[in-house]
Amino acid sequence: MAEPLLIEHAGAVRRLRMNRPQLHNAFDPGLIAALTDALLAAGADPQVRVVVLEGQGASFSAGADLQWMRGMAAASEAENRDDALALARLMRTLDELPRPTVARVHGPAFGGGVGLVACCDIAIGTPAARFGLTESRLGLLPAVISPYVIAAIGPRQARRWFASGEHFDAATAERIGLLHAVVPSEGLDAAVQRQIGLLLAAAPLAAASAKALVRRVAAGGDGAVLDADNAALIATLRVSPEGQEGLAAFLGKRAPAWAAPRQPE
Repeated sequence: MAEPLLIEHAGAVRRLRMNRPQLHNAFDPGLIAALTDALLAAGADPQVRVVVLEGQGASFSAGADLQWMRGMAAASEAENRDDALALARLMRTLDELPRPTVARVHGPAFGGGVGLVACCDIAIGTPAARFGLTESRLGLLPAVISPYVIAAIGPRQARRWFASGEHFDAATAERIGLLHAVVPSEGLDAAVQRQIGLLLAAAPLAAASAKALVRRVAAGGDGAVLDADNAALIATLRVSPEGQEGLAAFLGKRAPAWAAPRQPE
């Protein structure tokens, strides 16, 4: 049986490719576990600076596997809760991964597949990409992925798409914030590679910490505490080895050490 997930190492880039093309990369417990483990490993590997998530075959991900759904329909409420928590752990691991992430969306993404796109820091798709949060058609809701989809597209858009279950195209996905860019299919790899290049040109610690900063600021809270935390963060970064190298390189009009050309391994 083929592995549900293919992992490729290319220098500082880790590519995770869902590998259930005959089922449009639909989720089952095996794929969920493989993705979670691979993300945890990437986040713990200091050599990894960028993670790319993609799908094999015609689709990015069709969401839940029908056989899996059939089995869970016959399971108890407690078993369904445990099953949903495994998917929730995958989504949170991806969303909070201490590495920048790029979704390469070459084809349809539905249900949990939309969740994966929303959890990535950068999402680039082609006109062939289509989307749908279709759970309401089955008497369900995209509850597990809702925090990430709402953060990506906003509450008002989420209310529409969660309730109607209708499909939408790549242009709509870009307009509402699920995709950052839509590019021709033949230009997708180049667009992804450009983003990888930009991420590798950024300081590793700064790029890896950016999402935590955004999450903390977006959560709001006491303004004085937020100001103090942000001042402490920039002070720490300025005196860190990375910050010192970045400032020295800028003042010396040279490239910082981390921006040296990298060759794929």
